[in-house]
Amino acid sequence: MSGKMIPHRNETPDEHKWDLTPLFESDKKWEALFVEVETQLSSYQKYNGRLKESVAIFKAAIDFHLRLTRQIETLYTYAHLKSDEDKSNQLYLGFHQRTLNLLTRSAEMASFMTPEIQSIPNEVIKRFMADVSLAEFRFYLEKILRYKPHTRSEMEEKILAMSREIANGPSQVFGQLDNVDLKFGTITDGNGNEIELSHGNFTTFLTNPHRELRKRAFFQYYQAYQDHRHTLAATLSNSIKKDFFYSRVRNFDSCRTSALFSDDIQEAVYDNLIETVKGNLKPLFKYLDFRKKTLGLNELHFYDTYVPIVEDVDFRMPYEEAVDVGVAAMAPLGEEYCKVLEEGLLGGWVDRYENRGKRSGAYSSGCYDSPPYILLNYDEHNLNSLYTLIHEAGHSMHSYLSRKYQPYVDHDYTIFVAEVASTFNEDLLSRYLLEIYKDNPKMQAYILNREIDNIRATLYRQTMFAEFEQILHAIVEAHSPLTLEVMTENYHKLLQIYFGDNLVFDSELSLEFLRIPHFYAAFYVYKYATGVSAAIALADKVVNEGEIARKAYLDFLKLGGSKFPLDELLDAGIDMASSEPIERAVAHFGDLVDQLIETQ
Repeated sequence: MSGKMIPHRNETPDEHKWDLTPLFESDKKWEALFVEVETQLSSYQKYNGRLKESVAIFKAAIDFHLRLTRQIETLYTYAHLKSDEDKSNQLYLGFHQRTLNLLTRSAEMASFMTPEIQSIPNEVIKRFMADVSLAEFRFYLEKILRYKPHTRSEMEEKILAMSREIANGPSQVFGQLDNVDLKFGTITDGNGNEIELSHGNFTTFLTNPHRELRKRAFFQYYQAYQDHRHTLAATLSNSIKKDFFYSRVRNFDSCRTSALFSDDIQEAVYDNLIETVKGNLKPLFKYLDFRKKTLGLNELHFYDTYVPIVEDVDFRMPYEEAVDVGVAAMAPLGEEYCKVLEEGLLGGWVDRYENRGKRSGAYSSGCYDSPPYILLNYDEHNLNSLYTLIHEAGHSMHSYLSRKYQPYVDHDYTIFVAEVASTFNEDLLSRYLLEIYKDNPKMQAYILNREIDNIRATLYRQTMFAEFEQILHAIVEAHSPLTLEVMTENYHKLLQIYFGDNLVFDSELSLEFLRIPHFYAAFYVYKYATGVSAAIALADKVVNEGEIARKAYLDFLKLGGSKFPLDELLDAGIDMASSEPIERAVAHFGDLVDQLIETQ
């Protein structure tokens, strides 16, 4: 019996790893900057109590704060990327923890700034903001001033800043348990190969045409969560209690109000998403029913929802070919966009393949002074890996353009618009693949199937997650116990609502929420659903309306964080305060289902 085990980090060729030397040439350089930043922390004190004295002092304080923050972000980026290469590496875990501690101390030292800015008399702050020397800080200051009702005294802000590292505990525990300590065993595939089951290949197993293998992988994977369910429920419960604590301290009506405030998102946008999606579940039910019949099943289980409906499509796309395909698909965005993208994906932005201890999943990360790095666990036999690459490339190109066209103070865009850029790229990829395979009905059906499953996961499933988050936070806000039993009961009810009678719910599926890392960032997941809705609408505009729409979209990417997200999307031509983009996305999903049915 041959075996395939996950390689160690030192067994991965350098050309398959990201190049972090643009951040730091060596660990020694990182240490030197760390020490330098530490010595600068005390300089905050020379500005404490003096911000209203003059425009010059006010500007000097902001310049110092942003410069130090920028340096700390550089330290943090290197530390977290190195730690994510191998979560068992104690050196870089130490780097990461030291940087988090530095962030906490920095926030503590800077904690006087926000309440002091907010305490400056209106006539004085208006005069300061009208000064030409502060022009680039106006939106930054407007965001601080709107938090005035939610800012505490200087001492209270200092205490809150000191609490950050402790408050991150539940997320840290979940991350270490989920990425390092959980073991899923090995599985023998249909060819007699013994393969270690992992986060990275779990979905690949679920796409396997052999149902017994899919089923075995599903139950074996979830057994690890079953064995640790009480610990994981405790970490999630305490994370939600943390959200409740900070929302109360900040004088918000609810955790959700607090989470939406920074982006200036009205709660009606969140409610509208849930109501519109739940009111349009028939296309999803139609698809699940079609999937069950096409697969020839009496019952459709969760482990049957990833396998392609189209049989005998042997997909294989090495990483370099995936880059070629992805770049070609982005042609509607112009030559410059494509040139930068290709050079980045082949030239050091990407950490490509899974290794032992590496963080699961995928992300785009970086800072103002680094390339927009991408972590992948690429599998050349999985079509989803191609889409994941292009998804994260959308984030990275958004970062590249925002950093190129915005000053540091305004470069950092919000997650609300970030998910637009990534899913926009996925939409263009699907259009391109359907075109190049237009004479191959089987491949067309395969791609349609994948696109449908992606929207199902991004629009319907993430909206269900968003409602689940709302329910759990409401339970804590009502001072009711948030136990494992309460969580699983509520999750099971939502599964029944969102997937109807077309899916059989194995008891293990009710534990799915225990493995979702995004639940540790409160009210995050709804942005995937709004993002895919906006992306579908924008891709339609770029493809069908040409140069004007293309320029508007690229200008949207260049805005970075210089406006609130709903305003940025309005500039691009999309009104997310209305239900129209959500309804369009649901209609698009229904059209794709009909097209797939017609191919059979």
